[in-house]
Amino acid sequence: MPDRPSASRRWLIAATWPAGIALTAWDYMWRSTPMHRSEKLEGPRSWQPVPAQQPEPLGEEIQNSETGYGPLFHRRYRTLIRDAPLGPEELMGVLQANLNRAAPTTFARFEKVHGNGSVMGVGDEYVVRMPGPWDGPVRVVAAGPGWFRFATLEGHLEAGQIEFRATAAEDGRMAFEIESWARSSGRVSNFLYHRLRFAKEVQAHMWISFLEGVASLSGGRMTGGVEISTRRIEEARDGR
Repeated sequence: MPDRPSASRRWLIAATWPAGIALTAWDYMWRSTPMHRSEKLEGPRSWQPVPAQQPEPLGEEIQNSETGYGPLFHRRYRTLIRDAPLGPEELMGVLQANLNRAAPTTFARFEKVHGNGSVMGVGDEYVVRMPGPWDGPVRVVAAGPGWFRFATLEGHLEAGQIEFRATAAEDGRMAFEIESWARSSGRVSNFLYHRLRFAKEVQAHMWISFLEGVASLSGGRMTGGVEISTRRIEEARDGR
């Protein structure tokens, strides 16, 4: 399980929230990458389970979508990259070795707290450090040459999984996708994410910035902006 910060570190993190949130908001306001959004509300019959995962490394700290609160969100961020000298598997190998090569480290940084420092493997754990109360502990539950998947751990605002993958696309371009299946972890995060929508926009800003970083890391150019598709699945489950 990821190390918990000391009391002094928690105070230091809290002290940086106002500046960090202001920087994130400023960054978001001046974003120039085109975004193409679509959102659909669907009923429980349309629900598709999270893809199969390896059960061994999950552990008791995993927050799966079945234990979350509120509607299930199935979201995909996708961009196309052209003229990249790196292929999908080569790009993903560089990224798996150091996620901060693509992360927008001015407001979001991946801190590896368990596992080999230079190689990503199933069972490795990270904490995504962000300004405000957004730090997100995750564990690698599956990985391959061109992809990997995280599951959220206790303390994360979401309960579910998120997958990153690079694949060959049409016309010699490369597609990079970030796809998630998650609910809020509780009432407060559901209010911030689903009702107030503030956390949702912070999350979108982070992953769009990450895609921009991936395009830069590949040596190519993002083309067509970023597609953001969302399926919101409402389902009555034990009063949630």
